[in-house]
Amino acid sequence: MKCLLVQIVLLSCTLQLYAQTPGCTDDLATNFDPNATVNDGSCDYASASVSVTNSWLLPQVLNETSGLIQWNTKIWTHNDDTDINLYEINSTDIDNYATYPLAQTDNVDWEEISQDDNYLYVGDFGNNANGNRTDLKILRVDKSSLLNITPSIDTIAFSYSTQTDFTPKGANNTNYDCEAFIVSTDKIYLFTKEWISKTTTVYSLPKTPGSYIADHVSDYDVSGLITGTTHLEDKRLVVLSGYSSTLEPFVFLLYDFQNADYFKGNKRKITLDLPFHQVEGITTTNGLDYFVSNERFSQSGITTEAQLHDVDLSSFLGDYLETLSSDFPGSENSESIRLYPNPGSEVINVKLNTSHLDHLRLVIYNHRGQKITDYSVTSDSFQIDVSAYNAGIYYYSMTGKTKSVFNGKFLVN
Repeated sequence: MKCLLVQIVLLSCTLQLYAQTPGCTDDLATNFDPNATVNDGSCDYASASVSVTNSWLLPQVLNETSGLIQWNTKIWTHNDDTDINLYEINSTDIDNYATYPLAQTDNVDWEEISQDDNYLYVGDFGNNANGNRTDLKILRVDKSSLLNITPSIDTIAFSYSTQTDFTPKGANNTNYDCEAFIVSTDKIYLFTKEWISKTTTVYSLPKTPGSYIADHVSDYDVSGLITGTTHLEDKRLVVLSGYSSTLEPFVFLLYDFQNADYFKGNKRKITLDLPFHQVEGITTTNGLDYFVSNERFSQSGITTEAQLHDVDLSSFLGDYLETLSSDFPGSENSESIRLYPNPGSEVINVKLNTSHLDHLRLVIYNHRGQKITDYSVTSDSFQIDVSAYNAGIYYYSMTGKTKSVFNGKFLVN
């Protein structure tokens, strides 16, 4: 009976040690919970808007600019109708652009461009004319061949798993239009432009050539029309661009999610102070500074020329990205400790380059600074069991008899 009682007490202590409190962990939110240890996606935000830092008129040849990426130190874009060229531009000399034709292809409705290390991906999946295209596809372009002006191109064809009705619906009257996608390490994720519901739905595809049925992943009411996206996979950040039915442009921030659960993290809509701008493309390399493009718009006596804009989102995302990238405050002697693998999912190995183990203690904190565990270090090589930890950032502090010896962070995935 005594052994059983000891086991129950130990189990209770273990459960308390790894207990997690779900809630809103973003202190920019109106319902921030300082006691929450796990982001449950419940954060609410006050209305916000942001003005552009700079704007540049695009050359007339880019009046229908539709997608943006940054690659090879330049900005790349394309038009969304008949033009089979990719364009390389520079914000410091925007009229001096280079043209890269994708020979032997057609531009039915190119709406977005994305990339990974080896390929550019061009989305020929605009479907707003009648919502009944059966030739939706993504062109995959080998980067090195493109720079050599001999582009090697193959095709990823697809249909939507949820679309069964291909009756013509008329212009701008479908939920199966698409103007945004991202390319992750292992898949392509489409974000639809839904004219009827004003929702965006995520579908997934393989990123290799072939013909596929795009699988439904999730959806979210963005109360607008999604036209572009950019992402930093290692930062768990996706930013969408779009506009309302009255042509009020916005960016939609998705961050601090896990895996491809884009709508289960923080979700924040920021209005762009660019009335009557049909925003079409967005790109970033650091998650703070963004380029956004709009195509030429002329209707009801209002004309807006095609432009490229610089937008600073650091006031909305700076703290989050800093938390991911910064070391634990007061970090020192980091060359004397090694944690691997980092990120880890089951155990993280610790190797110390020191023989001074007397009175060493390891304290682990969650991303809110709350202590998770605290124990004595008796060896220069040991393991941290993280199998019961929730995915996210954790900090450690290893202290000696009188002072901090090592500080740093690790990630659990």
